Amino acid sequence: MIYCSVSLNQMYRKFIEMSQTLTQIAQELIATNKKVQLIYAFNGTGKTRLSREFKELIAPKNIDDPSSAESEPSRNKILYYNAYTEDLFYWDNDLDADADPKLKIQPNTFTGWLIKLLQELGEDGNIVTNFQRYTSSKATPTFNQEYERKTKDQNNNETDVTIPAFSEVTFHVAKNTPPSAPETLDEITEDNITDVQGQYEKIKISKGEESNFIWSVIYTLLEQVILTLNEPDFTNRITNKFDNLEYVFIDDPVSSLDDTHLIELAIDLVKLIKISTYTEGNGLKFIITTHNPLFYNVLYNELNNDLKKYNQDGTSAWVYKRGQSEKYRLYKQGDGTYTLNKSNDHPFSYHLFLLSEVCKAINTMQIKKYHFSFLRNILEKAATFLGHPRWEDLLDKTAEGNPNPFASRIMNLSSHSAHAGEETADIEEIDKERLKELVKYLTNTYGFKTQETLND
Repeated sequence: MIYCSVSLNQMYRKFIEMSQTLTQIAQELIATNKKVQLIYAFNGTGKTRLSREFKELIAPKNIDDPSSAESEPSRNKILYYNAYTEDLFYWDNDLDADADPKLKIQPNTFTGWLIKLLQELGEDGNIVTNFQRYTSSKATPTFNQEYERKTKDQNNNETDVTIPAFSEVTFHVAKNTPPSAPETLDEITEDNITDVQGQYEKIKISKGEESNFIWSVIYTLLEQVILTLNEPDFTNRITNKFDNLEYVFIDDPVSSLDDTHLIELAIDLVKLIKISTYTEGNGLKFIITTHNPLFYNVLYNELNNDLKKYNQDGTSAWVYKRGQSEKYRLYKQGDGTYTLNKSNDHPFSYHLFLLSEVCKAINTMQIKKYHFSFLRNILEKAATFLGHPRWEDLLDKTAEGNPNPFASRIMNLSSHSAHAGEETADIEEIDKERLKELVKYLTNTYGFKTQETLND
């Protein structure tokens, strides 16, 4: 018999007591008043929607006149990075010539403010540095200068349009085989060495690199924000544009980084947050949400390390204490409400977390297609750890010693592109029962221990 460490009655009472709307959770985050709050949640749970709810509470629009603009721009009080931020950038693929692809910036009040600010502060070089550092990309981003472009108006008449500076980005890489390169050493001259070294081509970077470039723009802005606000004398600040800033909300800036760069980014981000001036509850506050378990765990561990500043006179002072942070896990309930559970005791092992979620779904009879994706993820990680070349090797065998045929059903019901909450297809009862039996087999055979185990 496998006992459940949390009874269904306990789970139900806990759900009733803690279930909230995203607006209520955003209000809770504001009321907590910590320097940094870290939240883990599956994709599809509502992290991006939470960032929007949070923003509306910090900088609400004029509800008396819905057609009017905000009384002041939201960016004065909150800067946020989420999926909508990436929508502000789009590609002009130069379909006619296929030679001049550009990443363009959607014109609106925020991007207009951002472009002007980056120009004033001369931050384009730092954006390039951050982009190449976190991606190891050989591509060099280049912001445009203002120029005139000919186009057609609505009457098909040719007209000149002014393209603002810093509204387009091109990416250049060195050509692999420069044209007209000298064939022998005798033919090499100073002129053609310069020609060879100067051969570049414009490229369209990958979607992952694009996301990381956009994050690099925001991260560079964040570096300047903290550097500026750390100057206590308002008159000495390089700009007054951040003087009323209260919050930075960061939602999943790690869409396609490899593990090495992801860890580097997490460590750098925490360093930046720690050195941000914060005294007795006053200072810039940060909310970070992520679905990436490695990113979460690195942030978690780094936020648990205190930071002390040592002065030249031998004195020292705490710059950051772990008590200034709070860590949570965000869950979406079946009725559309949410729970925000504190997890300050320890980080989590992702495969055990997934297994607990599968057990919970079985116990509450809420099995969805994405739970089979969780199971496959668990099997893959366990197989790697135990040295098996295939995750199917962990399944029980038939009487003839052959692999369990249920493996093919797991393959069909799981998908690496499926995220929690995004697929609600009904599952056949026989597959639900097989899932329960398989989880029992894995738990008994390989000794998994989770907070949530199976009821009989």
